[in-house]
This record gives sequence, C-alpha cells and structure tokens, in this order.
Amino acid sequence: MQKLEEGIDHPTSEEELKTAIAKYQTRVADNQLADSQVGIWYKMLAVRYLDSKMYGQALDYFQKAIQFQPTNQNLYYYVGLCAGYMAKASLDYKATGATTTTEKYNYLKLSESAYLRAIELEEKYGRALYGLGILYVFELDQSEKAIPHLEKLLSFDTRNFDAMFVLARAYYMQGEYEKAASLYDKIASQTKSEQKKQEALSNKKIVLDASYSK
Repeated sequence: MQKLEEGIDHPTSEEELKTAIAKYQTRVADNQLADSQVGIWYKMLAVRYLDSKMYGQALDYFQKAIQFQPTNQNLYYYVGLCAGYMAKASLDYKATGATTTTEKYNYLKLSESAYLRAIELEEKYGRALYGLGILYVFELDQSEKAIPHLEKLLSFDTRNFDAMFVLARAYYMQGEYEKAASLYDKIASQTKSEQKKQEALSNKKIVLDASYSK
C-alpha cells in the first residue's frame, strides 16, 4: 500500500484498484474544475476585447474558450459576430486583391458556421438567427438562405422590426414582391418609430415599382 500512496501506476489487487480509482477520480474532477475556470477566463478576456472593439483578439479568445466549453451556444454566437466584423476590417487594412478577397470570404464562412452551430445548440437563439439573416442578405448575397432563419425568428419574436426589415429585403431580392410589400405594411402599422415607419413606406414603394415593371 505504500507504493500506491506514492502513486502506483499499475494497481493489481482489488484494494489497490479501488484506491487508484478514487485517487484518479479526484484528479479528473480537479482537472475539470480547472478547465471550466480557464474557459470562463478566456470568455471574460474575449468580452473585454469585444467591448474595446478589438475584434481580432476577441475572436481568438472566444475560439479558445470554445475548446473548454464546446456546447456553449453564446460563445459560437460571439465567434460569428467577431468574424463578421473581421470580414469588414479585412478590406480596410489590406490592399485590394486576391488575398483580401480570400481573407474576407474565410471570415464570412467562419461567421456562418459559428451562427449555425449556435442555433444547432439552441434552436430559438434569436441573436444568431438574426446574425445569419444579416450575413446571407448583405454579405454573402444568398438571401434565399436567410428567409427560413428570419421567418423562424419572427415566429416567436413577433415585433422584431429589425428582423422584419431584413426579411422584407430578402423577399425583395428573391422577387417575392407581394410578401415584401406586406411585411413593410406590417412594420409601418405596428412600429412606434416614425423613422422606421417612413423607411418601411419608402421601401414598400420601391418594391411596388419593381413589381409593376415586371
């Protein structure tokens, strides 16, 4: 038993095996606790960078946090958010050309995959659904992919006017003018913001003009 107390690597007797199991279970618990704490610290550091609009550093640390908390949907959302910001920044600090285009695309695809993973973990994750809508409509030019995500969001967040604007835009880009006009009407009739009301009515006119020209 003296050898076991010193850390025997190959217990053989029943007593040694039980003692070894108890000993290493404690070690596993300690390691799990340490890993959980490290993940929390990575997230805290990432949030500080995000608050300071240091999106590259924030992205890096959110990804590190995911290694310790791989089923935390919020971390994936923030990776998607930061990657989206970095996609825009890639055009600001590099000269135009293939490298910039590739870098921007890679960030956009990272953003997409992170948002998708977030809603895989939490089906009704509103911020991730909205993020996907923005990404598909305004960045990836794939408005048809935005529509089901935004429709799902509005099925439970029924007065999300920002999501309505993006969905109406997606309908318009897909040539679904009647749906787009109807949604702009809904915004105009329900919003308390005069600015949003006027924007919705203006957009509705554009949609109707486009439909009449067909």
